[in-house]
Amino acid sequence: MIDFSEKSIVSLIGMAGAGKSTLAPLVAERLGWECVDTDHIIQSYYGQSLQEIVDRLGVPEFRIVEEKILSSFGARRTVVSTGGSVVYGPDAMERLKALGPVVFLKISQETCLSRIGGGDGRGLAMIPGQTVENLYEERQPLYSRYADFTVQTDKYSPEDCAEKIWQWLDTLKG
Repeated sequence: MIDFSEKSIVSLIGMAGAGKSTLAPLVAERLGWECVDTDHIIQSYYGQSLQEIVDRLGVPEFRIVEEKILSSFGARRTVVSTGGSVVYGPDAMERLKALGPVVFLKISQETCLSRIGGGDGRGLAMIPGQTVENLYEERQPLYSRYADFTVQTDKYSPEDCAEKIWQWLDTLKG
């Protein structure tokens, strides 16, 4: 059984364009909680856009920084919108799972591509020569591995997705 209580957080994972930043405030409002975007935490720390940070550090170092920040993350009564690459950091994911349930916001590859294109300027942690399609295929098993619940966000409105998440969370209250 997943531990879900007033002391928990709910983490949203998924590809860029899946709706993490859109759904986090909707789910948080429904729960009467706060929300936070981990990309904003990283940007605040460095004082740069995510793209500038990825460009400066490179993908391997960016993933290390992201994992370091999230593996010591602490909050309660918060819905967390994570960066899409968080699933590469096992320590970060273990920390998030220890703090509460993890929801995978799944979209089709076609929807991902239509929403983010080639990913230019989005701060995607892609190695040189990697395409968004390659990245999508690489990450899907990781998202599924860590997910406690999955919502196909390109099949429903943001409000309907938030409602599905809330209903699932409601079943976890003991």
